[in-house]
Amino acid sequence: MTTAIAGTYRSPQVGELLRLWRERRRLSQLELASYAQVSARHLSFLETGRARPSRDMVLRLTDQLDVPLRDRNDLLLAAGYAPAYPETSLTAPQMSSVRTAVRSVLAGHAPYPAVVVDRDWNIVDANPSLSLFTDLAAPEVLAPPVNTLRLALHPLGMAPWILNLGEWRAHLLGRVRRRVAADGRLADLYAELSSYPCDEEEPEVAVPGAGDIFVPLRLRVGDRELSFFCMVATFGTPRDVTVAELTIESFFPADATTIDALRAGV
Repeated sequence: MTTAIAGTYRSPQVGELLRLWRERRRLSQLELASYAQVSARHLSFLETGRARPSRDMVLRLTDQLDVPLRDRNDLLLAAGYAPAYPETSLTAPQMSSVRTAVRSVLAGHAPYPAVVVDRDWNIVDANPSLSLFTDLAAPEVLAPPVNTLRLALHPLGMAPWILNLGEWRAHLLGRVRRRVAADGRLADLYAELSSYPCDEEEPEVAVPGAGDIFVPLRLRVGDRELSFFCMVATFGTPRDVTVAELTIESFFPADATTIDALRAGV
């Protein structure tokens, strides 16, 4: 993140970043100060740059603001301190327990599709059942790193086979749009996904009909119509950036027809 000043650019100060995160969380200075057990006057001085926060203060405020670990490191750097949270490769020996847990969840979800993605929705791992989705896509969409959003919405991906494309597309774009508000880095991905064609109406507000409890993914596979809903899981107490940014997306059958098809190997 940079800030323009008289034709030049500078990195934002820690006070600016704290204010931005407080505003994203829709908290007043008084509310945040109360939660962090500091005076509102001191918090005001920190945000305006009249005072420099200690390392512990940065960590306390970012914890109360539920700032993602990667961004907590950025705030520490902006304040002049070393990052507190490591970013360890998933292939590192110390991540063996994480890999084991992820593989256990993926294997246990078979024969239903499940995928592990990073913060950009790129596939990190998946169970073999995900081939139900990837087999519908052209090779160019499957060039690594495979992005699950691109896989779903690209005209050479799953899109031609999604029977409720307008509804599912609105759901996925809404997820990205909410992330763009907090992470402008994803703006290019959102622009790309939005540019893909869609002949169906996309609801601006998903108003449920009678009996609706989730947005399904309705998919044409061969001569069958399959229906899924998705559940998302993350690590509950991460202390590593890589672990914090992993998400497991598990697809469950939404009707008896889909259960029977998947158990029979489609």
